[in-house]
Amino acid sequence: MEREKFSSRLGFLLISAGCAIGVGNVMRFPYITGQYGGAAFVLIYLFFLLILGLPIMVMEFSVGRASQKSVAKSFDELEPRGSKWHWYKFGAIAGNYLLMMFYTTVGGWMLIYFVKTLSGEFQGLDQAGIQEVFAGMLADPALMIIAMVIVVVLCFGICSLGLQKGVEKITKIMMVSLLLLMIVLAVRSVTLPGSGEGLKFYLYPSLERLKEGGIGNSVSAAMGQAFFTLSLGIGALAIFGSYIGKDRALTGEAINITILDTVVALLSGLIIFPACFAFGVNPDSGVNLIYVTLPNIFNAMSQGRIWGSLFFIFMFFASASTIIAVFENIISFAMDLTGCSRKKAVLVNLFVIIVLSLPCVFGFNLLSGFQPLGPGSTVFDLEDFIVSNNLLPLGSLVYLMFCVTRYGWGWDSFIKEANTGRGVKFPKWIRIYVTFILPIIVLVIFLQGYISKFF
Repeated sequence: MEREKFSSRLGFLLISAGCAIGVGNVMRFPYITGQYGGAAFVLIYLFFLLILGLPIMVMEFSVGRASQKSVAKSFDELEPRGSKWHWYKFGAIAGNYLLMMFYTTVGGWMLIYFVKTLSGEFQGLDQAGIQEVFAGMLADPALMIIAMVIVVVLCFGICSLGLQKGVEKITKIMMVSLLLLMIVLAVRSVTLPGSGEGLKFYLYPSLERLKEGGIGNSVSAAMGQAFFTLSLGIGALAIFGSYIGKDRALTGEAINITILDTVVALLSGLIIFPACFAFGVNPDSGVNLIYVTLPNIFNAMSQGRIWGSLFFIFMFFASASTIIAVFENIISFAMDLTGCSRKKAVLVNLFVIIVLSLPCVFGFNLLSGFQPLGPGSTVFDLEDFIVSNNLLPLGSLVYLMFCVTRYGWGWDSFIKEANTGRGVKFPKWIRIYVTFILPIIVLVIFLQGYISKFF
């Protein structure tokens, strides 16, 4: 059976970017940027994106395109006879399922908040009242399960229509809408009275704040964010390499996707900081920023209900684009491993993902006594830790070593595949860096995850 292909280059770029763009771009990036010196931090982040994320993305795409398979079979196709690289498929498959075990719940939250904002539930509430609404949602497993099931059914429904008619067509619409919504929200935010201070805080390079946060901490945060933002290491991007032709060299494509991912991260800061400063609200981090701080700001804004609804539909698109991309990878695993049809892979995995997503939902209520990573932690935190701090860095290391050592696919084969086609080529002079230095940086990030979590 001939492998499906994208109908356009734009489809490939937007879907790959959609996989990389997720709620982390909005929940984490603006906060750490503000914490570590605004534009000064962004420059360090971009540097690491270039030397860390980009080479590994090109490698993942190359393995996908050369093998014409998902990670279920890509290493089997390319590895030297008798080697064991294909064993990693189980780690990659586990990574995709684990990611969806909590990401579907987050997608459900966006949907719930969109409905709550649109219906005016937050109007007239102060910060404590909004905090109560969020706590009430987490305490209600039935509501979260309904929202999660809607997200799973919707995203698998899109995948069931096929690569071109479903995944590509719908993701294109979602990604273009996402970018337009972000631009509209950013323009609204920077034109608020008093937003200038927020812009200065965000965009003015402050070496003082960089030093305050600690240069080492800033570099470490930039390195971590640059690494995790692109969802590398579990074959979630390799799959899209297998769907494209040989007419474009892969480095240029990886650069375009990285730029899109960065634009979304930077735009989210333009939405959040000016609004926070305009209304004298402290920009918090993580879930509190999205579910407590921002609804509070929309409350204070004229036409806040409309702006808030637009914000949460954009957040839903950001999460759904990642979910659709990873579901496509999961479907492709099933088809490559068992030879089943797309429809059968969708039906089986629809059921499997819903069941696997339940522990995360229950972790906030029925299973809240289970605190696997210490007091206050949840099933969500455990699942996120396994994926983000283990499978992503270790998986990236597998792709990296597979492409640069003679025990794997090898440098010559990788370079030939990466540089086939028109456009920016992967530089050959970088070989010593990606073979000897980059693996050490990835290991440092892996160890750092454990140090920050447990010490």
